[in-house]
Amino acid sequence: MKIRWTVTKKSVLSISLFALILSALMCISGSVIFNRAIQKEYNANGYVIANIILDEIDHDRIAEYTTTWRSDDYYKEMSSYLRNMQEHSGAAYIYIAVPYEDKTMRYVYDPATFIGDSDPISASFDEIWTAYREGVRPKSYLIRKSKKYGFLTSSCLPVKDSSGEVVALLFVDTNMKVILSTLYKYVFYMVIIALLLLLLYIIFSYTALKKNLIGPLLTIRNNVSGFAKNNAQSDDTLSAIKTGDELQDLAEEIGSMEKDIVNYIDDIRTITAEKERISAELDVAAKIQSDMLPSEFPPFPDRNEFEIYASMHPAKVVGGDFYDFFFLDSDHLVIVMADVSGKGIPAALFMVNAKTNIKNRTLSGGRISPSEVLFDVNNQLCEGNEAELFVTVWLGILEISTGKVVEANAGHEHPVIRRAGGEFELSKYRHSPAVATLPGLKFRENEFKLEPGDSLFVYTDGVTEATNAEDQLFKTTRLLEALNKEPDADPKRVCEIVTEEIDKFVGDAPQFDDITMLSFKYLGNQ
Repeated sequence: MKIRWTVTKKSVLSISLFALILSALMCISGSVIFNRAIQKEYNANGYVIANIILDEIDHDRIAEYTTTWRSDDYYKEMSSYLRNMQEHSGAAYIYIAVPYEDKTMRYVYDPATFIGDSDPISASFDEIWTAYREGVRPKSYLIRKSKKYGFLTSSCLPVKDSSGEVVALLFVDTNMKVILSTLYKYVFYMVIIALLLLLLYIIFSYTALKKNLIGPLLTIRNNVSGFAKNNAQSDDTLSAIKTGDELQDLAEEIGSMEKDIVNYIDDIRTITAEKERISAELDVAAKIQSDMLPSEFPPFPDRNEFEIYASMHPAKVVGGDFYDFFFLDSDHLVIVMADVSGKGIPAALFMVNAKTNIKNRTLSGGRISPSEVLFDVNNQLCEGNEAELFVTVWLGILEISTGKVVEANAGHEHPVIRRAGGEFELSKYRHSPAVATLPGLKFRENEFKLEPGDSLFVYTDGVTEATNAEDQLFKTTRLLEALNKEPDADPKRVCEIVTEEIDKFVGDAPQFDDITMLSFKYLGNQ
């Protein structure tokens, strides 16, 4: 179970953490400064010892040893002298060595090894190399840490022969155990003092916080909690907060907000009731719109010259797409696919008007062509079209006995035709403008013939412009690929395949446009 931290606990914790961090920083910074000061002091003492040794040993004999690497009687005397200096001076190690560029040094003298032995350099190589090449004392004191010799501070001076040439380096190492022991005592006392100050700081800070911050906050919390539990009934407890700062301002703002919430809730109740009424009316409108489109398949069970299937998936509750098919007479079938600009209720109302006008004008009697139907419907829809909506329409009239189709395309998508045994392909030709754009427009006609086994597929731009999460469009190429997956499928299966491919492509992305399609297969007289 998750632990709940109150304001009091958080305040105490934050104060404690701040004091602990401050104390830790003080201890660390003090120990670092103290440590460096002691190291410097020991290093200076090492240089005193190193200068005494340089005054006593024979530098030219040291130069000779760096070339022969052989000991003699003087070497034994010098070794004895250096051991005595190491024993009585308190130095950890005294040795003479020659550094090399591969970061090793060869010992002229070392109490733990023989003349000529080598070791890797464990201190700062650059400082040691500069001291050897230039014959100068290192600018900074050297700290040496090694598994073999431990933690030491090294004092380093060049050994020069009688000609002034540097032949080796003299090192006096001092053990740092005393420094560490002193440092630990210092840190211990610092921690004790910091803990005492921490306790006093927590008590003082919490007392002040409780009076000026935590107490008023708890009053505000209890007031807000009571407001929520009592069905938005406010009281005057917040008026008791008189801190004279932002907390008092907050209390006054919350009191004012509670009064506004009470009024807002009353408004919400009214708006919710109205929204529910509108939602119910939209559901009825969607049902009416759906009932206006042919939805029973097969629609003409007694006719075996063709198969037809259509579907529409609106982007909102109601949409602007529509399709239709009906008989002009026993030998002529009218097919309509249309898409109203815009979405929602305005597009749906315009769709009802457009669909009704197209069907009524087509069935008005006599021989009539698609271009004549669209000419008259265009003039009717332009009247009073203050919303400036328009509709793209594909209208085809099929002569069932011959398979001849006369079509008119008013700014709509290209139809797709499949010849028996072949593949679905776009039927491209020049379109006319959309219906309801300008009065008096004339619309072109186009003719093609369907042979038994041929198929026709018409659709709205919601199919090709379906968009996935990466803002990619479904496009005509994917539509043709979907249609040609099962080119011999019946019209219902054709529409199902296209719908499945769109859903797979779009995924979880929202639908922005109505998706409408109609599939038709011509069988001819059987």
